[in-house]
Amino acid sequence: MSKKVLIVTGDAVEALEIFYPYYRCLEEGLEAVIASPAKKTLHTVCHDFEAHSETYTEKPAYQLASHVAFADVNPEEYDGLIIPGGRAPEYIRLNEHLKPILTHFFEANKPVAAICHGSQVLALVGEHVRDREMTAYQACRPDVEACGAIYRTEPLHVHNNLVSAHAWPDLPGFMREFLRLLREA
Repeated sequence: MSKKVLIVTGDAVEALEIFYPYYRCLEEGLEAVIASPAKKTLHTVCHDFEAHSETYTEKPAYQLASHVAFADVNPEEYDGLIIPGGRAPEYIRLNEHLKPILTHFFEANKPVAAICHGSQVLALVGEHVRDREMTAYQACRPDVEACGAIYRTEPLHVHNNLVSAHAWPDLPGFMREFLRLLREA
């Protein structure tokens, strides 16, 4: 029986941070399910680092269908969780159905992977990330530390069942480590 991975996101998810993990999971023969506040067509964005800008720039990217609404997710059916970045995390964390999903993965010690701004979602479960080491996009350091987590500056970090990474350039290592944890679970 194939393992099942849940990806939680919403509109304005960074395109590479949703498509790369989604297709990488499918390539591994895993069932990958995209959940969002409502089952709908999501509008992704492309973030890039350009010389003229002190931060990243954002452009519209591809559309992608989500498979299920947060309210309809039974987290017990899933073996791992991926939280992509972009701007989606800042608003999906307001959804009342997301915290119980996250809580399940931490309490069951299942693999959890958060990349870039995905760390903002973990504020919902500060009690589960307190004193854990993790990394995130540098602008998210205050959010990570406000949760009581220990911010690491390296672009990829693994602490117990939590894989974290700075941004889309770190996706190969991010997925390698998540898939390793998933195989070992």
